[in-house]
Amino acid sequence: MSYYFNKTLNTSFDDTITKITTGLQKEGFGILTDIDVKATMKNKLDVDFRNYRILGACNPSYAYKALTAEDKIGTMLPCNVIVQELGDNQIEVAAVDPIESMKAVENSSLGSIALEVQAKLKRVIENL
Repeated sequence: MSYYFNKTLNTSFDDTITKITTGLQKEGFGILTDIDVKATMKNKLDVDFRNYRILGACNPSYAYKALTAEDKIGTMLPCNVIVQELGDNQIEVAAVDPIESMKAVENSSLGSIALEVQAKLKRVIENL
């Protein structure tokens, strides 16, 4: 059982960030947070790290549905999507599987919401 789905691309890191952001927008997601792990590691620990970004993606209508069904679900939002450099023009994109993360919450009304969000996120990654 995997808690994410992913795809590896043969392209540049910056091009992948643009592609994933555009793909998420087409499915109704915005980027609420953008954590540059490489820059953070350099600033906080003075260590060199590979290109690695964590994008906090949110689809407002689904977030609203989830929050009205379960008021503490905000602890699991937004849906994180990572973009990391594996090697020469090898970039991995991975997204959390919302169905797997929702299993921890005992609220059956979240199942259909998670299923719809999962389909959207999978479609974004498959279309890269």
